[in-house]
Amino acid sequence: MAKRFALIGLTILTGLSTSVVQGQNLNGTTATFVTTAVPFLRISPDARSGAMGDAGIAVTPDANAQYWNVGKIPFSDKTYGVSMTYTPWLKDLVPDIFLAYLAGYAKFGENKEQAISASMRYFSLGNINYTDNLGNPIGTGMPREYSFDLGYSRKLSEFLGTGVSLRYIHSAIASGVSYVPNGGDYRPGNAVSADIGVYYTKKHDIDGVKSNTFSFGAVASNLGSKISYNSNRKDFIPMNLGVGVAYTSQFDAYNKVTFAFDLNKLLVPVLNTGDTQVSVVPGILSSFSTGDQLKEIDASLGAEYWYQNTIAFRAGYFYENKDNGDRQYITTGLGIKYNVFQINASYLVPQGSGTTRNPLSNTLRFSLIFEFDKIEKAESDEKDAEAK
Repeated sequence: MAKRFALIGLTILTGLSTSVVQGQNLNGTTATFVTTAVPFLRISPDARSGAMGDAGIAVTPDANAQYWNVGKIPFSDKTYGVSMTYTPWLKDLVPDIFLAYLAGYAKFGENKEQAISASMRYFSLGNINYTDNLGNPIGTGMPREYSFDLGYSRKLSEFLGTGVSLRYIHSAIASGVSYVPNGGDYRPGNAVSADIGVYYTKKHDIDGVKSNTFSFGAVASNLGSKISYNSNRKDFIPMNLGVGVAYTSQFDAYNKVTFAFDLNKLLVPVLNTGDTQVSVVPGILSSFSTGDQLKEIDASLGAEYWYQNTIAFRAGYFYENKDNGDRQYITTGLGIKYNVFQINASYLVPQGSGTTRNPLSNTLRFSLIFEFDKIEKAESDEKDAEAK
């Protein structure tokens, strides 16, 4: 384990964490795909959407909407919400890497048309004994990365909402290394970024019970500064553009089903090895002109079935082009809701082998969500008076 993850630290310390990775597919063709620093920002910290192939931009909002699309939070059914998620990472390889996520929101305003939200992500790479390329020990450490978010969102109309979220990112991925190869230097990286999201939803009532709802969402996430681990280079963070749609059909008082579809593309250019001088705005613009645009788009397809709004069954599929990482996997999961409490679980069905095997294979993820409405003091006093 130590040697495996020593490579992670040394790759970054020696300046080899380039913005493009090249390799060969099984058929011998060359595959080129974009990589970034702090990739933990693109790990889904939500068991519900994790069970739906990581489709979450346009599905109905809950306390995890801070990650998917901050613009949809004012459309939540409840006034307050809190969510906690634990995600083991690389479980098939090592036991001590994980992502922990805590998020919450509060709606306010005369008609609860505004909301503030916050979240924290903490990614632990476990304990690592670093070695050089000859196997000599060069230090031990506990690599850690985390981010803090603070968001504001509001309804612009009955059907449309928007929001913005500001983020601070800290990445200490090689703490404890006694020296840096090739005479370089190392320091923890820091960055700031923002998410901007919009959400549209329209419900069509067929009769007193039956209805159809169409939702659309778009979000630009992690728009911000580059991050640096030494004095020689700065790397892009995973800036991303995502769009999603969701369609919900309420069959009767007991049954409803949702289908969701998301598309995501990194707003990071394909650069030549060692080219780190491109700044953020030109980099975003050139991300639409460098590389093969269609191959750089990831797709998520998911379905969710609710019975009596109490138990949910979910399934999904995630697709990434074989020349852009080749992650392709099936997901499944379920959810149980009782009063203000909801628990969601997801499972990633193992597929592929070697480098194409998803690091979450055989992993169970769990989310706990509490969503509730505040009982106004006036209402409480009125109920007390009626009781007397």
